[in-house]
Amino acid sequence: MSGIAINRRFALAATSLCVAFAIAACSKQESTTPTGTSAPPAPAAARVLVVGTDAAYTPFESQNDKGEIVGFDIDVVKAVAQKAGLEVKFVNTPWEGIFNALDQGDRDLLVSAITITDERRQTMDFSQPYFDARQLIAVKSDSPVAKFEDIKDMKVGVQNGTTGDEVVGKLLGKSSTAIKRFESTPLALKELEAGGVQAVVADNGVVVHYIANNTEGGFKTVSDAGFPVEKYGIAVKKGNAELLARINQGLEGIRADGTYAKIYASHFGAEAK
Repeated sequence: MSGIAINRRFALAATSLCVAFAIAACSKQESTTPTGTSAPPAPAAARVLVVGTDAAYTPFESQNDKGEIVGFDIDVVKAVAQKAGLEVKFVNTPWEGIFNALDQGDRDLLVSAITITDERRQTMDFSQPYFDARQLIAVKSDSPVAKFEDIKDMKVGVQNGTTGDEVVGKLLGKSSTAIKRFESTPLALKELEAGGVQAVVADNGVVVHYIANNTEGGFKTVSDAGFPVEKYGIAVKKGNAELLARINQGLEGIRADGTYAKIYASHFGAEAK
């Protein structure tokens, strides 16, 4: 009786062992690819590049009511990134520390109406220029002003600490009481509309944008060949040749297919020059 029980137990154990091996074999076959090798891992997602911008300079960069960073510079970089196969996100970065953030690697690139200068080229690299800036004179539509020299005896509004402030200071004298300094160009233009100043000298992009969106102000603009051209560029960390090449590729692409011209017109109401 005990011998039969032992044989039965042995038979049951052997049967269970066979079933276990069969299940394991099936599981192994199901986890392999048709060629019998493990499936390759999914490719890693491309890194999102962090773009630093001081969002306080309409129409180039500012924040809308939703807190989103918008503007001409933003649209240009978005289009460049799409054309070059890059993914970007924008981070509001105070001007005072924006270049240091790039140097330390906290930002991958910068776009913030940054003028390309020889001094800046020593510590960072720039893309091809994407915008030509120049000082522009805004006056009332019936003003006799035809050139920069004509505002010498007028009250002139400028944004404090800007190139406009600098050139007007050279013409009228830096400490002249005829110069009225404001925290922003739009405030200076509002003063022009109210009659508190007779002219405003400021960056052409800001002036053109303001006038296009405030037609009731009765303004006109006057250019002067004596104002030097300032070229804006997208900045990358010194020596990052690969990223710089892709940005330039994207810039060339959006100029060639007309995207840049559409972006320019949407912000400045005129054709790109």
